[in-house]
Amino acid sequence: MKFPNGPQTPAVLQMLRWIVNPMSFMEACTKSYGEIFTLRLDKNLPPLVIVSNPQAQQQILTTDTKELEAPGDLNKVFEPLLGKHSVISISGADHQRQRQLLMPPFHGERMRNYSQVITDVTKQVISQYQIGKPFNIRSATQAITMRVIMQAVFGLHEGPRAEKLQQFLSDLLEKASSRLSVALLYFPALQRDFGPINFWGKQMRVQQEADKLIYEEIRERREQPDSSRTDILSLLMAARDEAGQPMTDEELRDELMTLLVAGHETTATALAWAFYWIHKIPSVRQKLLQELDSLGDNPDPGTVFKLPYLNAVCSETLRIYPVGMLTFPRKVRTPISLGGYELEPGTVLLGSIYLTHQREDIYPEPKQFKPERFLERQFSAYEYLPFGGGARRCIGLAFAQLEMKLALAKILSSLELELVDNGEIRPKRRGLVTGPDRPIQMIIKSQRQVKSPILQTTTV
Repeated sequence: MKFPNGPQTPAVLQMLRWIVNPMSFMEACTKSYGEIFTLRLDKNLPPLVIVSNPQAQQQILTTDTKELEAPGDLNKVFEPLLGKHSVISISGADHQRQRQLLMPPFHGERMRNYSQVITDVTKQVISQYQIGKPFNIRSATQAITMRVIMQAVFGLHEGPRAEKLQQFLSDLLEKASSRLSVALLYFPALQRDFGPINFWGKQMRVQQEADKLIYEEIRERREQPDSSRTDILSLLMAARDEAGQPMTDEELRDELMTLLVAGHETTATALAWAFYWIHKIPSVRQKLLQELDSLGDNPDPGTVFKLPYLNAVCSETLRIYPVGMLTFPRKVRTPISLGGYELEPGTVLLGSIYLTHQREDIYPEPKQFKPERFLERQFSAYEYLPFGGGARRCIGLAFAQLEMKLALAKILSSLELELVDNGEIRPKRRGLVTGPDRPIQMIIKSQRQVKSPILQTTTV
């Protein structure tokens, strides 16, 4: 079988580069081999064909399931954290069923119900930071997204269980974000007790404590159902598939973990990057504040969500350093032609979101932060895909966009912020996703007073 060109270094060295700095590794491969190349990360796994061409992305993400399938064995890398029943881990009919059960809470009126939670939580978190005292903006955005998930997804607002679960989940996600944790996922042989160096065992114990609390909450909800609750856990417990069957406790637990991992770490990181770019480029901040101030005090969340420049800033934030680097893998079932190559069954294909977003032919000066590009033209779903695409496109993308926009609007309207230093910050691997390579330190200069739009337009 002839694969596209790619590095010829030993698999273990390719794996190490992949774990340590996947973005620079992919960019180096693109420079040497073009927009489709092959990586060999493990002699026991099939080679990975990486593509960044929008037409090839479309073919991979929309091709009939007779030709391409989601390889359940490759998605097993997510199982230690998300479980065997996660919509990310499973494939085929099981995946379709879980996705249909998960979709309703993330649409229409349900979404509007979460606006108040997002705004209230953001207000609570930012009120804890003092004027003139530097802080890591990512710590603030993590606190916001964690509390939003605890309230909107788990339905837990306060109390001992809520506090303990939040602590366990925060610890778990922090441990899972290290490069060592990634190495453990890619090298299952390391997932065992090594005496004093028992990183995996410690991680699993925290996981078990969190699971215990989640199962307690599910059991109590089953014993004392409350139809008035609108949190996502309650809605998932009430959901039924086409056969009239509900989710099992294990399925509920795994989907809650999936929503936590997919909705906490990713949105917190995207928000941190947004604050970095907004305050690094004064003209961006000025235009954004002008747009936000035009709405006056306490604007309607729906109006905030539709603001064109705020949308452009969020879109460019998710383009330049996407939190998710890759689409989910697809495996060839019957021979297909892709990018001039005839690919045989068993070949694994991955779309590179990062490389697609860095293409100069689509995004001129791709390393520059330019929100205006999203005001000047529309990009196809295969040129711009921060939430993936096809049948495995992120279910919570509208929720993430809502949270990002409302949190940004609330903080920027309330506080005068600035970066502690204006040095460059680059992306690095953070667990299975990306994040800033050093803390983004910010400082609150003062409280902001939003002028009435009526006063702004009045001349004396």
